[in-house]
Amino acid sequence: MTPRRLLPGLLVFLLLWGGIPAEAQPRRVTLTLQWYPQTQFAGYYMARAKGFYQRRGLDVVLRRGGADVDGPRDLAEGRTQFVTLFLTGALAFRSPELPLVNVGQIVNRGNVLIVAKKKSRILKVEDLDGRRMSLWGDHFSGAYRQLFEARRIWPVVVPQFFSVELFLRGAVDACSAMTYNEYLRILQAGWRPEDLTVISLRDQGCDFPEDGLYCLESTWRKDPGLCRDLLEASLEGWRYAAAHPDEAVALVEAEADRAGYTVNSLLLRKMLLAILPSVFPSGKDRWVPGRLSREDYERTAAMMGEVALLPGGVVPYERFVPYASDPSWGRWTGREGTGNGP
Repeated sequence: MTPRRLLPGLLVFLLLWGGIPAEAQPRRVTLTLQWYPQTQFAGYYMARAKGFYQRRGLDVVLRRGGADVDGPRDLAEGRTQFVTLFLTGALAFRSPELPLVNVGQIVNRGNVLIVAKKKSRILKVEDLDGRRMSLWGDHFSGAYRQLFEARRIWPVVVPQFFSVELFLRGAVDACSAMTYNEYLRILQAGWRPEDLTVISLRDQGCDFPEDGLYCLESTWRKDPGLCRDLLEASLEGWRYAAAHPDEAVALVEAEADRAGYTVNSLLLRKMLLAILPSVFPSGKDRWVPGRLSREDYERTAAMMGEVALLPGGVVPYERFVPYASDPSWGRWTGREGTGNGP
């Protein structure tokens, strides 16, 4: 037998008997995203495509989300090790049976909107009282519900589900929207900004962090370094996407094609440019990229409790955000800076 034919068997022997360091074997993990491929998740796709995960010894499977995917359940049943969720969603889903922990906060400020038609004579929040509004359910609606209860406003709520079709067809006077998604789709459908009333919940005092990286407490305890590497590589992917938006759009468009999800490059580019200011702080912002602050956690948890969306109760910040007490935290995010953008 020639030496070349012996080589594959020798490699297998070395792997089995420890002749090759265990660190050289990539750690395979699955990260389940909230929805189909779109530039809301550009940083993760870019981190995989540019080898940022691989460079840290990770073999990351990016699994699409969608109406047919239940990320928290798949996490509980072991079909995925990590998920992306809004902070409000993670707080709502967390329970003794599903002890979620935050291992990275990617979108650090709120982007939720109320969009209404001016011809419906809705010019401010108070004008929604008694009017038909489509609204997301459960954990996505917490900020809206807090705002309405604080102002003593009671819209007639219609389930919105996954599109703004009811709004576009005139079945409701207002809808819930994201700055980087539904609002852009409404504009693409032919509505002009001057014909719309756009109310930012952040401007109304309801500013809550959104997409974060989550896993089970057991995953964190078993391998906090794995969580750190996933976060660092993901942030590197986001920085690359910010610096190369055309490349990021093309990559996500290709991913969407493979998933059978219809997108267009113009919307993907606008979505990316709209979400980046919530990932990387400007000079006036206070957050650290990748980190969920105590203030934001406690404020969001208090809001969720006020509107009765915390069936599992509230755990201390240090338990929900385990890296907060880790002395190596500065090493994790030191390269990200504190306010100078990507």
